Amino acid sequence: MNPQNRQDMLRSGSIGKTLLKLSTPAIIAMLAIALYNLVDTMYIGLLKDTAAIGAATVMFPVFMIISSIGLMFGTGAGSAISRRLGAGEAEKANRIAATAYYSCIAIGILFSIFGVINIRMILLLFGATDTIMDKAVIYGSIIIGGSIFQMLNMCLNNIVRSEGASAYSGRAMIMGAVLNVILDPIFMFVLDMGIAGAAWATIASQLISNLYLMRFFLKEMGVIRIGPKHFTFSRENYAEIMKIGVPTFVRQILLSVSMGVMNNSASVYGDEAIAATGVVTRLLALVTYVIFGLGQGFQPIAGFNYGAKQYARVHKSFRITVIWSSAFSIFVSGLFLLFAPMLIKLFSQDPDVVAIGTRALRFTSLTLMLLGFQNTSAIFFQALGKGRETAFLAMARQGFFLIPLLLILPRFLGLDGIIFSQPLADLLTVVITLILLAVNSRNLAREEKDWLKQTDS
Repeated sequence: MNPQNRQDMLRSGSIGKTLLKLSTPAIIAMLAIALYNLVDTMYIGLLKDTAAIGAATVMFPVFMIISSIGLMFGTGAGSAISRRLGAGEAEKANRIAATAYYSCIAIGILFSIFGVINIRMILLLFGATDTIMDKAVIYGSIIIGGSIFQMLNMCLNNIVRSEGASAYSGRAMIMGAVLNVILDPIFMFVLDMGIAGAAWATIASQLISNLYLMRFFLKEMGVIRIGPKHFTFSRENYAEIMKIGVPTFVRQILLSVSMGVMNNSASVYGDEAIAATGVVTRLLALVTYVIFGLGQGFQPIAGFNYGAKQYARVHKSFRITVIWSSAFSIFVSGLFLLFAPMLIKLFSQDPDVVAIGTRALRFTSLTLMLLGFQNTSAIFFQALGKGRETAFLAMARQGFFLIPLLLILPRFLGLDGIIFSQPLADLLTVVITLILLAVNSRNLAREEKDWLKQTDS
């Protein structure tokens, strides 16, 4: 589909068909990423070393930090680009995209240097025990050293998707995921590199995915340009990016911190508890990534039409996305409740890991069914450029609720306190989301009314 057809689709295409067209490749791509994280863990599990699984679990929050930097620039730019394109301001969109891209490169280089130098300190912060540390250092040094490719993937994927090129973005993500699955056993077992092979396979696959994304811009396959001439070091551009980018970054950082707090809390109960929480986190990622994929399809529709002042299409796209994402999350919650032990055994045969993981997965599934509504609402505020609401929701689940609960409940309930913290945090976040939506629906109705008065006069 050429760039003009993509914009026509966002402006006037059927909402349901457009959402399906944009979200399907994003969902497939996100599922591929979730699956290669799971496959990564399964391959590491074949090493028959609980410490190795623990090392990957401890590094998972660091993965989230790496992603958060790329997402900060990518989602911030993507939201602004969609709205600028909807308003017919293509050159402003180009300047925002280029500013995000080159800033991400600079920050990525600095992060890699700092991270490799301070790897042990970072791993200790995220719950590495003495038995896990050596393997975590091997795995983590490689991942952090090549982290710039993951950051740029996150950044570029969001920029490509912001103009409706979801299919191309999805292919790039799928390519990286499939390559990782193929390279994992080669590096780990054929080349006998062990857990280091898993890290090198991840870096190599992210590099190839990054090159494919760059092809989109080098061959001018869309309307957005990121050449050096478009880069402008201006307060206006950074304000546009950071209005949504910083809340996204904060949300991801708080997610990483909460994982670190969870790992540290679980470490009291042994490596088996850390491994179990890590397996549950990866299983939950399967659901969250599908929901995120739907959100990625929804964001350019809502952002573009909000920029074009087509409020009815914004409302309709929100309703459809909530219905679809909620139906999916309810369905998967049921599967997790029924088949929890079998799913945990895919990753570990250790009876303690299976027992802890089964209990954690089942309790988390009780509120997992609310995720579709929660995520779509967060994307709604992000797409419309509502910085304060996006920031508040970014901090609510992890910062206001989950981290304090993880620090308090285990003191009274032991390991169950860790297990109960996440579903309780989800429930409280939904209450906050409902309040914000009620307030903003009135504001949006007032904005729409004012616009209609201007067009009539």
